[in-house]
Amino acid sequence: MSAKSLPPLHIDYQGERLAGVDEVGRGPLIGAVVAAAVILDPARPIEGLNDSKTLTARRREALDAEIRERALAFCVAEASPLEVDRLNIYHATHLAMRRAIDGLAPAAEYLLVDGNRLPGHPLPGQAVVKGDARHPAIAAASILAKVARDAQMLALDARHPDYGFARHKGYPTKEHLAALSRLGPLAEHRRSFAPVKKQLDLL
Repeated sequence: MSAKSLPPLHIDYQGERLAGVDEVGRGPLIGAVVAAAVILDPARPIEGLNDSKTLTARRREALDAEIRERALAFCVAEASPLEVDRLNIYHATHLAMRRAIDGLAPAAEYLLVDGNRLPGHPLPGQAVVKGDARHPAIAAASILAKVARDAQMLALDARHPDYGFARHKGYPTKEHLAALSRLGPLAEHRRSFAPVKKQLDLL
């Protein structure tokens, strides 16, 4: 279902302290799950906000800088691979989201969270399916989270070039699975994820 075919988004809040919240990195086999929360400034609109997956890397980085300059508040937070293994990816994602929300200054009054579940934060809010294509604050959060996580993968690639992280960003591509089989898991790999667990069981 595309965002265009979904019903109009009705928001139960009229003020200016509405935070869009999104995450990146649920599917990869390595690294943190990264979340962002953004309160946009109605007086300083940003053109071209959209789901981060539909934008080029260069456009995302340009918008990332603009969001950081113009937003009323933003925060990027994460849950570590260890927390992913300990809590499971679902709960770790919500932990990263709560950390991002708590890091906002000024604080949010209402949350719009991408997806179909709220992250268990005491603030009121609503979950928005395909929210990153339906509301600019969620789109802004998706861009900050994506740029931050991609930067982490580029840093990991610089330290471990044989795994190809700059290309696949940690997702379970053929290249990544082959490198995992050939070279074994790194400390940053998520041990609870099946392909990594399988390699660890062989050691």
